[in-house]
Amino acid sequence: MLDINLLRNDPEKVKENIRKKFQDQKLPMVDEVIAFDREYREAIQQADGLRNKRKTLSKQIGGLLGKGLKEEAEKVKAEVAAMADELEALEKKEEELKGEIRKRMLVIPNIIDDSVPIGKDDSENVEIQRFGEPVVPEWEIPYHVDIMERLNGIDLDAARETSGNGFYYLMGDIARLHSAILSYARDFMIDRGFTYVVPPFMIHGNVVTGVMSFAEMENMMYKIEGEDLYLIGTSEHSMIGKFIDTIIDEDKLPKTLTSYSPCFRKEVGAHGIEERGVYRIHQFEKQEMIVVCKPEDSPMWFDRLWQNTVDFFRTLDIPVRTLECCSGDLADLKVKSLDVEAWSPRQKKYFEVGSCSNLGDAQARRLQIRVRAEDGSKYFAHTLNNTCVAPPRMLIAFLENNLRADGTVAIPEVLRMYMGGKDHIG
Repeated sequence: MLDINLLRNDPEKVKENIRKKFQDQKLPMVDEVIAFDREYREAIQQADGLRNKRKTLSKQIGGLLGKGLKEEAEKVKAEVAAMADELEALEKKEEELKGEIRKRMLVIPNIIDDSVPIGKDDSENVEIQRFGEPVVPEWEIPYHVDIMERLNGIDLDAARETSGNGFYYLMGDIARLHSAILSYARDFMIDRGFTYVVPPFMIHGNVVTGVMSFAEMENMMYKIEGEDLYLIGTSEHSMIGKFIDTIIDEDKLPKTLTSYSPCFRKEVGAHGIEERGVYRIHQFEKQEMIVVCKPEDSPMWFDRLWQNTVDFFRTLDIPVRTLECCSGDLADLKVKSLDVEAWSPRQKKYFEVGSCSNLGDAQARRLQIRVRAEDGSKYFAHTLNNTCVAPPRMLIAFLENNLRADGTVAIPEVLRMYMGGKDHIG
């Protein structure tokens, strides 16, 4: 959510940002907010004037009664009572106008960083750098589900019976590999100085609207019927929510946290869940990174976060590349975002396995996450998040890049301690 002062002082900057994101339908909202804000401030001014006048008149009542002027005192009382009705109407108007302003401010997108490439959708994202040499082996790489089934590691048919499409049973060594990757990711991030956290997997509605846009919420979140609780789509939601309505002393920053959680997503707009794949699914697990920091430090942390993901995948000898997300591919709260994509030797192309985002002070404004400076002044923190690893999608990249000609799957040395010392499965 933007600072209202930006709309008051530089509405054209806000409109130009909307155009860069190809959301012209939101342009009228800027003028609407400005008009509502003007009316809101006028109502506050009128209400304050009434309160001051009522205070003055109330003092007069005591003086008049003290002089025995009861009739005059009653007239002033009546005038004060009438003011109370007018004041109540103004306060109601203030709340209504405040609601109209907030409703629009939650939809107007955050100001993107100047470095963000301009483009309509993800087809115009820009490749930045490649890490590792993408290899296509001489032998055929089967579809990832076929690899798992040959290793007795997945049962999609049973999951379809119990839960529907987009769910799965992982079994045996594949299930163990899934857990091993998450355990390794946990320790990898702890070794990089992050504090390990297991957060709540359900959050209240006010936290949901604090961490994401309405469009994302509608397309992603599962709501618990009859309760003010939502299943998280990523641990970022509850991790950022952890700091709601807090004031953090500047010398306690940055907060660098790595969190494990299951994630639940509707995947609305995914054009159907692929029945035999585990690329787009309703349930998965993830190791996430969260940073809460001073505004001037967020660009540095952005680069550190995505580099962590690249380094993690390279320790498993999986080639990756980074893509700068263009303006039209950025969610409304994001200032800047970069995707990490892993190499698929079967498809002979890269596919997304993680996303790093700098949200500026957007989430902090919504959730009132503030920092207390040394001089006692307060300002909004910046928040960032990034995926370290999210199996089972990561399993696709792992299995394809570690599959041998004989159908066995090599286990890199860094994972063997989590796999009981095994150097391969098959």
